[in-house]
Amino acid sequence: MDGAVLADPIMDRLRREYPAYHDTAYVFVLAALQFTISRLGEARHITGCELVAGARDLALERYGLMARAVLDFWGIRCTRDIGEIVFALVQCGVLVKQDEDALGDFDEVFCFGTAFERDYPWSTPREIRF
Repeated sequence: MDGAVLADPIMDRLRREYPAYHDTAYVFVLAALQFTISRLGEARHITGCELVAGARDLALERYGLMARAVLDFWGIRCTRDIGEIVFALVQCGVLVKQDEDALGDFDEVFCFGTAFERDYPWSTPREIRF
């Protein structure tokens, strides 16, 4: 994703210590972090809510109607999973956190069913003229 690659020793550690997630899930979260920062227009600390919103928007942009299925395949089934991945990346030294950051910041930020299905941003149908 966007050329991001995790070094083999880091990926090996993530696979061993956090086997619930596909390798691509970690790279996707890093891409979502970059996407969120670029959207804000300034490099600064990103909250859990900001990151999951950015991850949702990036997934919809890249995968459209398949976003939820793609994330599910990688093991990302709720916003807490994004937090689990972030904190795994912190433990591996890839990301840093601030003292006030907590895994609970990622709990139930939104429902995947609502965000990726019910509220899918359908484009406005064009009027067909005969």
